[in-house]
Amino acid sequence: MATNRPALRTRPIGAGHLRAFEAVARHLNFRLAAEELSLTQSAVSRQIQGLEDDVGMPLFLRHTRAVELTGAGARLLRVVSPGLTAIDSTVRQLRNEMGRRTVSISTWASFASLWLIPRLEAFQRAHPNIDIRIDATDTPVDLETADIDLALRYTTPARAPMRAERLFGESLAVVASPWLLKSSPGLSRPADLAAFTLIEAGDTHHSPQLAALSWQRWFQSHATPVEPRRWLYFNYASQIAQAALAGQGVALARLPLVADSLAAGDLVEALPGRRLDSALAYWLVIGPRSAQRPDVKAFCDWLRTEAALTRRTIGDEPDPDTLDQPD
Repeated sequence: MATNRPALRTRPIGAGHLRAFEAVARHLNFRLAAEELSLTQSAVSRQIQGLEDDVGMPLFLRHTRAVELTGAGARLLRVVSPGLTAIDSTVRQLRNEMGRRTVSISTWASFASLWLIPRLEAFQRAHPNIDIRIDATDTPVDLETADIDLALRYTTPARAPMRAERLFGESLAVVASPWLLKSSPGLSRPADLAAFTLIEAGDTHHSPQLAALSWQRWFQSHATPVEPRRWLYFNYASQIAQAALAGQGVALARLPLVADSLAAGDLVEALPGRRLDSALAYWLVIGPRSAQRPDVKAFCDWLRTEAALTRRTIGDEPDPDTLDQPD
């Protein structure tokens, strides 16, 4: 029996129209998409019409003053957008390989400012032909598609990304500036903290993971309930360290992030022997597309050497089974 159904199209979609489609879908506006692509609005309209002809159905609903994705358009966007991102990322990497050698690192701001950046000069002296780009963000990146070579992260072993390599663990130490301790009543036992301002992260009670870094847990572990003179809260570990360095109070600090300040005498561990273990650790994750690049290998080797020095400085002795390839 004859049917009136149109013949199915089998010709592959032309890649040139997809970038126009993605821009229009993102802006929901032909004019803004044309400006982004440095094309005329009519040229973008023709590309969208050509794509719709190839697909065989409308991808947008054109209203008088608005544009709306159809169901088919939304489905296509879900695959086009990450595909273009991956293509652009790969092209950037290829261009970098043909030009300057660059290692791109994703990490969070406090770790970058307190641990990574102070050590970078040594790497740059040893490798003057390798540029470093640091993307400081708390948002995890997908190393499969992002234009990032490696990520440095802070989490528990159970939540560490696949293929993560443990750099070092941490403990929490009571620290203060030496001049604050000299100008204040003595601090030789936990109860003495009642005379001081205590510095803490403002979000420590938002999750069990962060609560493990709190003064409350420290007091509980020492069976010493203390009500300090006042509290001083910050969002970032770097702000906590800076406030302690400025003598604004006593901080319960992540030892790896203040080890350099303790070694230099800018901070003092006020209650030695009263450290608090942390389940959190610092991890290296190498992007699969970057793992074999010589410049990335050189940076990771240097990073492992620096991490070993930190482990010795803070007395971290990780499980050998988790040091290189954790579960």
